[in-house]
Amino acid sequence: MPRRLKEIVIKYVFFLFASISIFILGLIVAFLFREGIPIFSVVSVSDFIFGLEWYPTFNPPSFGIWPLIVGSFIVTFFATVIAVPLGVLSAVYISEIAPSWIKEILKPVIELLAGLPSVVLGFFGMVVLAPWLQDTFDLPTGLNIVNASFMLALMAVPTISSISEDALYAVPKEFKEASYALGATKSETILKVIIPSALSGISTAVILGMARAIGETMVLLMVAGGAAAIPESLFDSVRPMPASIAAEMGEAPFRSEHYHALFATGIVLFVLTLAFNLIADYVSNKFKEVGSATL
Repeated sequence: MPRRLKEIVIKYVFFLFASISIFILGLIVAFLFREGIPIFSVVSVSDFIFGLEWYPTFNPPSFGIWPLIVGSFIVTFFATVIAVPLGVLSAVYISEIAPSWIKEILKPVIELLAGLPSVVLGFFGMVVLAPWLQDTFDLPTGLNIVNASFMLALMAVPTISSISEDALYAVPKEFKEASYALGATKSETILKVIIPSALSGISTAVILGMARAIGETMVLLMVAGGAAAIPESLFDSVRPMPASIAAEMGEAPFRSEHYHALFATGIVLFVLTLAFNLIADYVSNKFKEVGSATL
């Protein structure tokens, strides 16, 4: 087979598989909207999103998911506060500071953490962290925002660390050599040259880590507490959107109002995750433009 013909065949094979992936994703999104939209004939969009009561099995039912949205954002925010310093600093240490034998240990450990099933982390949060929180702070339950945030942070650290490390490795060696040639120390080079040059990838890592956290289901179902109410403190229980969908979908009668409301909650979650990814893409391109202009 001529080389040119091989290239054409390979090109169309890749195009075929890419098209299949997009087609399947489109079917999933279409199904999600088809099953979620009917709830808006019962409740308005504003009442659904900003309603303060989620009682889908009451008579009459209440379909307000604002407490679920608040719960999702709170645990995601505090998970990010924990995960970003751990993920970024571990990436800086592995890529720029650690000797080779330590790198060979730390990288597999972080990758192993990424491979842990979420149910294992959730079980750890239930049987280890929850009793400790309950006994240490004299709480009625250890299944709360702090517990959920810490478990989500453990899940987000590998994503943030891995992508940030790749971004740091991608910084040209010439930048570092020029910095050292001007008399900068290693710490000054890291803080003023390497990290600013890799800021595009680091920002993308942070946002994708947040997207990973906001869409997590099993950990939140196991350790967040399951209270569909707006929390008043960090030790209150919450019910984020993914946990609510997972907990109630099996009990909702097929094509009932409750069933459609859960799919509509999935639509909101899908839009939020999509927004995180679009922001990550925008931030990445923005920092690339700034970096190019600076150079």
